[in-house]
Amino acid sequence: MDEEVIPILRVEDSAAAAAWYERLGFAKQWEHRFEPGLPAFVEVARGGVRLFLSEHTGDARPNTLVYLRIRDVEAIASEFGVQTKDAPWAREIELRDPDGNRLRIGTPAECHSSAARGREAVRVAEQVRP
Repeated sequence: MDEEVIPILRVEDSAAAAAWYERLGFAKQWEHRFEPGLPAFVEVARGGVRLFLSEHTGDARPNTLVYLRIRDVEAIASEFGVQTKDAPWAREIELRDPDGNRLRIGTPAECHSSAARGREAVRVAEQVRP
């Protein structure tokens, strides 16, 4: 088993939160309740990245900040209708989930530069075609 860190985010409605995280490419893995009507504890995953979403008071503070490093921040920015910002280390966006948790999402500068060069090469090739 590989060791890992899994952030826990406090949510009021785990079903609504899981649906919101689906827009980021996460998929619900499982849900646990000690019995019907009690708070839910849910895992969502995107590739090897996992988050726990907890309705349990005291599991996590509201307004937590999580950094998510991905290959293509432009796709997420487009999905949410926000503009990316360039930082020396990455091209980034910041989103808030329905419960106010902040997600800073970025593509590292070296990955962004390679992707941009690839997109530019495709654009030039398309202009050269008869």
